[in-house]
Amino acid sequence: MGDRVTLGIGLGVLAYSFFSIHDAGNKWLVATLPVWQVLFFRSLTITTGCLIAWRGRLVSRMIETPLKRELALRGAINLLAWLSYYTAARSMQLAQLLTLYFSAPLIITLLARPLLGERVTTVRWISVLIGFAGVLVASDPFGVRVSSATFLVLTAAVLWAIGILLMRRIARSEASMVQMFAQNLCFLVATGLVTAFTWKTPTPREFVLLFGVGVLGGAGQFTMFEAIRYAPASVMATVEYSALVWGFVLGYLVWGDIPPVAIFAGAALILSAGLFLVFMERRAARKKREVSPQRRGDGENQHSAQAG
Repeated sequence: MGDRVTLGIGLGVLAYSFFSIHDAGNKWLVATLPVWQVLFFRSLTITTGCLIAWRGRLVSRMIETPLKRELALRGAINLLAWLSYYTAARSMQLAQLLTLYFSAPLIITLLARPLLGERVTTVRWISVLIGFAGVLVASDPFGVRVSSATFLVLTAAVLWAIGILLMRRIARSEASMVQMFAQNLCFLVATGLVTAFTWKTPTPREFVLLFGVGVLGGAGQFTMFEAIRYAPASVMATVEYSALVWGFVLGYLVWGDIPPVAIFAGAALILSAGLFLVFMERRAARKKREVSPQRRGDGENQHSAQAG
């Protein structure tokens, strides 16, 4: 169990690295193209990739799956989360936006037991709280005022948390490719309708960037869905904080943003939360492996005594 969780953590960190590069590409694109159109091209690239990879099997599975309602619901929830987040981003400082949005891991941890029946250990709670403390230190959010933007970003956080929990539930029965295809099909239909009325022809450079963003988004989604298969939602809640660190690194490498000391302190806390979680999960797995042979041996000895 512990080794599976560690694998899930590794896949989750990889997923958020893909998402961070994907977001950097989106930042360039939305400066000249409508957000709806960028989302449309990303969804088109991912759905096409899914069909190429699975071909007829994917279509037949989408027809046969008993989870059509759950898949459609998750697609709609994620779309609403993105729209709420991007709308809030127009009128809120990035530090405040990130801090409020990163309340999602806390919400995931709170809901993991009642919605998924997961046991949230003390170690996982400590890890999530350390990670959130790191976000607070790095983002310096004090002075946030109650506004429509505040409401929207908190709405996005709640919707994203519910989406992650649904992803975990669906992953017990459906392959990652099915989830990817269903989610992006919902996005494709919704954004395609709006894009038809707001179309702006991309330049050749923008076409290449749109394709790259789609590939990165697909890679991020696939590794995220696979991570959810191995690690409980309460564990992935901590892993999500790594996205903030990736964002700071890319901001420096791509745009030359030099983070203040508070960001390095916050990033250190976030990294500590992740390392603490990995260490404790592996330690728990090692103890289970040590106990299991002993119990098996005790059982065999008892059986021999009874036979004698």
